[in-house]
Amino acid sequence: MMQNKQILFNKIPEGMPQEDTFKIEEIDTPKLESDGVLVQTLYISVDPYMRGRMTKADSYVQPFEIGKPIVSHVVAKVIDSTLADYKKGDVVVGMLPWRIINHVQADQITKVPTTDVPLDLYLSVLGMPGQTAYHGLLDIGQPKAGDTVVVSAASGAVGSVVGQIAKIKGCRVVGIAGGDKKVNYLTETLGFDAGIDYKKEDFAEALAQAVPDGIDVYFENVGGTVGDEVFKHLNRFARVPVCGAISSYNHPEADIGPRIQGTLIKKQVMMRGFLVSEFANAFKEASEQLATWVQEGKIQSQVTIEDGFENAPHAFKNLFTGDNFGKQVIKVTE
Repeated sequence: MMQNKQILFNKIPEGMPQEDTFKIEEIDTPKLESDGVLVQTLYISVDPYMRGRMTKADSYVQPFEIGKPIVSHVVAKVIDSTLADYKKGDVVVGMLPWRIINHVQADQITKVPTTDVPLDLYLSVLGMPGQTAYHGLLDIGQPKAGDTVVVSAASGAVGSVVGQIAKIKGCRVVGIAGGDKKVNYLTETLGFDAGIDYKKEDFAEALAQAVPDGIDVYFENVGGTVGDEVFKHLNRFARVPVCGAISSYNHPEADIGPRIQGTLIKKQVMMRGFLVSEFANAFKEASEQLATWVQEGKIQSQVTIEDGFENAPHAFKNLFTGDNFGKQVIKVTE
């Protein structure tokens, strides 16, 4: 049996998470118990929402406990089992502690429907980011053919899928990202109609030129000054699904920006924050549709893979420095 390790939440970060936010330690490999399954971690997901769990402040999920393992979605392989439904070699997904080997119960894991796709897709387009994009855009954004859809953090795990679904639905799609490489990826690989670099001085002018007919749906992932600029171009009855505000996650002070209530009223805009968990009853249907689009080549997924369990803290920090491209995952074992 291989050596086991785990990664603990070590201290609450002030601003950007650092290496000492985490602590790596060796632990015993658990023994298989009755009604249990031993799983070996293959891939670990790192997601921006996890930053909100590294605090004492109230949020929609419980904060991580200092001295306890970090938890997120993982893809794992069954290495031993006492349960008839799970056999050695089965690939599963679940919300599990950051350990190389975990002992789990049946209700903590789900078998993947097929291993004929790259397994890391179950942490991106076929996982929580895909579900977030699907339900946020279709159930809240309600795009119609011919609508102009703008997506912030458009090259990320959620934003890239949002834009591609919008294209499938016949919309004109404008993506906002940082840097030429990411902007070119949106238009040249994913088929967005326009890509805008928010880091450039002419961002406001470029946005105005890209949306001459205004914006019908704005999928909000970043907040801050990007969102402030987008709001100037919303059409009457625009819809704004609010998925994230990554620009402010590492800033403890209150975020200050334009007062938008007047715009919401005058233009009759519907702006709604959401958690993907509220759509849990429709996950199966969404998963099947997303898988079909992937198989048909209508949705592509860019993944940044950080090799090595010990590099998980660095991979997490990449989320907030812009060094990752698309979905950030950690490859633990083959």
